[in-house]
Amino acid sequence: MYQFVSILSFLELGYTAATIPKMLANLLSEKKRISFSGCLLQIYFFHSLGATECYLLTAMAYDRYLAICRPLHYPTLMTPSLCTKIAVGCWLGGLAGPVAEISLVSRLPFCGPNHIQHIFCDFPPVLSLACTDTSANVLVDFVINSCKILATFLLILSSYVQIICTVLKIPSAAGKRKAFSTCASHLTVVLIFYGSILFMYVRLKKSYSLDYDRALAVVYSVITPLLNPFIYSLRNKEIKEAMRRQLKRTRALG
Repeated sequence: MYQFVSILSFLELGYTAATIPKMLANLLSEKKRISFSGCLLQIYFFHSLGATECYLLTAMAYDRYLAICRPLHYPTLMTPSLCTKIAVGCWLGGLAGPVAEISLVSRLPFCGPNHIQHIFCDFPPVLSLACTDTSANVLVDFVINSCKILATFLLILSSYVQIICTVLKIPSAAGKRKAFSTCASHLTVVLIFYGSILFMYVRLKKSYSLDYDRALAVVYSVITPLLNPFIYSLRNKEIKEAMRRQLKRTRALG
């Protein structure tokens, strides 16, 4: 689990770096500009890293399933080499994900004025600027996002259904609490992350309220990465103990 959490931390650094620096620069600048190639690159990295996070959260759910439902076999099943292979698979799958969508968008004609009504470049606001029918693009986006987001979410859900069934069979209340506590952080992150992206990307309509889209974008691009370190840190006994020791040392030095 620590291996996956460290990869998730590194992933979210890139995930936020794809959008937030440019977004902050635009907030401070009177001329809010981005080139078309820069916009496509921003969309590519944002979606590829977002897809990688979906796959990684699924892998973490599988890790929790093995740890709770098959604890005696866990050390032999979830080996370091398997962790590495799963992580590499998540990255490769994520990086390859938005290639088809980016290719289709790059061929669209844009007549102007090209004002993106969003806080960063994304498929829905860019498609709304095209001066041609984008039904095919919307359909491709819907199919790819549905397969990617819904499939991983259902896999996570099936893992937790089996985890809950196993935990309910534990006779002691203390054992149940301990088992659930190992999943609480991951489940919280999954609910926040998927709760926003499901409403944003698994839809066929080309446009929703701008305020609706922006609010959801802030949740999954800013708030979720901001909360994740606190969720995983404050739920972890080792990290809390390390923080207490550090505070004691600071007071002693002071």
